[in-house]
Amino acid sequence: MNKNLKHRLICFFGIFQRTSHILLIFLFFNACQEEFTNESDVESISVSISFDRFDLKFYNQPSKVIPELKNKYPFLFPKQFSDSVWISRQKDSLQLLLQSEVNTTFNNIEPLERDVNHLFKHIKYHFPFIKTPRVITLTNNVDYQIKTVYSDSLLLISLDTFLGSENPLYDGIPSYIRKELDPKYIIVQIADKFGTFIIPPVEDRTFLARMIYEGKKLYLHDLLIPHVPIEDRIAYTKKEFNWALENEKYVWQYFIEKQVLYQTQLEWVHRFIDPAPFSKFYLQLDNETPGRIGSWLGWQIVNSYMTQFPETPLDELLKMSAQKLFNFSKYKPKR
Repeated sequence: MNKNLKHRLICFFGIFQRTSHILLIFLFFNACQEEFTNESDVESISVSISFDRFDLKFYNQPSKVIPELKNKYPFLFPKQFSDSVWISRQKDSLQLLLQSEVNTTFNNIEPLERDVNHLFKHIKYHFPFIKTPRVITLTNNVDYQIKTVYSDSLLLISLDTFLGSENPLYDGIPSYIRKELDPKYIIVQIADKFGTFIIPPVEDRTFLARMIYEGKKLYLHDLLIPHVPIEDRIAYTKKEFNWALENEKYVWQYFIEKQVLYQTQLEWVHRFIDPAPFSKFYLQLDNETPGRIGSWLGWQIVNSYMTQFPETPLDELLKMSAQKLFNFSKYKPKR
């Protein structure tokens, strides 16, 4: 191997065999996250959500139901489209195939309803003013960029985007996207959309600000879905999560040496925050890295701040400027 390349790989990534050490860190970190909320207090909160199965009311039904559905669900029927469009959609073979797969995958919706109720108990524990939303399930042409939609009173779940990563209907979709088209990520997706709803949008255009914004959302995941495996909260495999733990020091060193934190070019967001099969350091080992490593690092910075100031009210944390949070976090990679 070229000596310069070897030196760069060691400096930036430091791939070591510390499996037992990583496992201990993983278990400790996961245990700490579980203590963030008092689960008995959470469970005492009254939340009752039943899914409104629009998908079942629309497909495999006579066309005469369209006027009634338009009246009941006006937000699902854009006015520029005539009834003939919806009748045609009801009969479309691909739409019927999708609905058939939805019926098979979600033949029993009750476990998912319980998970969503559990999530909103946690949401109301931390944000008592939040309304319990009306939850509507539908199919949406496998539009994996809009798997869920959340507002303060409405939650839409496109069940056809959660049929399982190996479902043949997803052939042709890149594997890093297919990975998240699995039922286990429904609750993660909803928590993520809630984070987008509740956290003030980023006004600072720096890479640091975007990194910490994503870190705040992942910190919320720890609070709202503590029973979801920690690697699933960022949609990593265990191998990817362990890589992030093991190489935290080298990723941070790379960002510092490249003076990335205060860059405003979108290039850095595309390379290290946007969903991707891997993070783009432009090194030989890129294919071994997980995507969104900038988001993961933002998560660690937020955790570092909360370690320093554990009594910080949650709403204050979410509103805090990225620069202030970073300054007070005293963030330093643990390894």
